[in-house]
Amino acid sequence: MSFDPGACVNSSQPFNALALQINTRSVNKCSDRSSAQDVIDANLEHIEKLLTGSSRFIQVFGGDAVRLVVLPEYCLTSYPFGESIEAWKEKACLVQNGPEYERLGKLAQTLNIYLSGNVYELDEHFPDLYFQVSFIIGPNGDVICRYRRLISMFAPTPHDVLDAYLDHYGKESLFPVVKTELGNLACVASEEILYPELSRALMLNGAEIICHSSSEVASNLLSPKNIAKRARAIENMAYVVSANSAALTELDFPPDSTTGSSQIVDYRGSVLAETIAGESSNANALIDIQRLREARRKPAMTNLLARQRYEVVRDCYTETIYPANNLDNKLPNRAHFMQTQTEVIEGLIKRGVIE
Repeated sequence: MSFDPGACVNSSQPFNALALQINTRSVNKCSDRSSAQDVIDANLEHIEKLLTGSSRFIQVFGGDAVRLVVLPEYCLTSYPFGESIEAWKEKACLVQNGPEYERLGKLAQTLNIYLSGNVYELDEHFPDLYFQVSFIIGPNGDVICRYRRLISMFAPTPHDVLDAYLDHYGKESLFPVVKTELGNLACVASEEILYPELSRALMLNGAEIICHSSSEVASNLLSPKNIAKRARAIENMAYVVSANSAALTELDFPPDSTTGSSQIVDYRGSVLAETIAGESSNANALIDIQRLREARRKPAMTNLLARQRYEVVRDCYTETIYPANNLDNKLPNRAHFMQTQTEVIEGLIKRGVIE
């Protein structure tokens, strides 16, 4: 069987999705941007080789072309491991729609896929900050969805500069969903899968497939994230395509701590495919959007979307827990986020939410 990356489907036909589990070389020990760029370029080359080979093999093996691919979190750089925000911004962050996106765009065009991944990115409107971004590139090579991570422990998010962010990008930018011939695609990043409100907001904007780039502690057990992937799929009647890192190398940390747990979960919470340790394309499975849409339209006990009663819980969300606009658009140190969380905990104690 010949490999045909031009093979096209529409949403009435099942298609293959792939959560590609790959190694990532870290830029942490690079002394400057030039040496970091060499590592980023090497990671891009690695992605190109493994993704091209995986797509070819999956189609030849099963007969269905891969149309959606999710890459792991921060797949070009790894993550800050002691660097200041300023140092990481200079060394590891991409320019929006810069050469790395162009290279990934050409790969998406060549393979005729929708390609989702996660990087650290600069923003001209916030020159002192960076954001962690999950993206989707279409088969035309263009970035068609850009989701900025909203909940992070030690990095700036749009919520931290919310008013200014909304002035520049509008409310619709917070929970973007892109409609494609495969279905309606959206992203969440890493531990955000643990927060049901984020995936729920995306579902209410129409999301049918949640692309989850992660770099998590892998386990064959039902870890918090493994539980959350199933829970988000069930409660939103959506597919979750979750790609985890394999090894993170060139860090002073056991490289295989993250390897494993890439998986595809269907809208009933069934794990269709999952990888164990190492670089792997085994987390691939057919996505049946038409069947999902039929399930969402049927009156049934299992139609959780149609049975929701949002009004009864709305008031639980009206009080501020974690304050927006806490950065004042200024470059913080990472201790700022720990201090803010400490203040949030104190506020929860005063309100009687926690003892």
